[in-house]
Amino acid sequence: MALAIHFDEQLRRGELRDYAQIARLGQVSRARITQIMSLLNLAPDIQEAILYIPPVERRRDPIRELILRPIAAEPDWARQGRMWRRLRRDVPLIDG
Repeated sequence: MALAIHFDEQLRRGELRDYAQIARLGQVSRARITQIMSLLNLAPDIQEAILYIPPVERRRDPIRELILRPIAAEPDWARQGRMWRRLRRDVPLIDG
């Protein structure tokens, strides 16, 4: 999430030209950058919640971009909220 916000700010300031440039700099595909940037389609409260998830120290991060894709693809923020709450119920966010 933070990476998507950072890239978006760089694009808005003209420091980066487009997703292709970001992909070249990051040595990833343009498709991967598009996936990351799609997180900006999440409702602001969901973005904020993601940014405040505690860091994972001993295992894999439970909230990955892949499982957020369906939520980010939903244009209705109310539906996103319901999907996010369901995800939060099903996926523990605190390492322990």
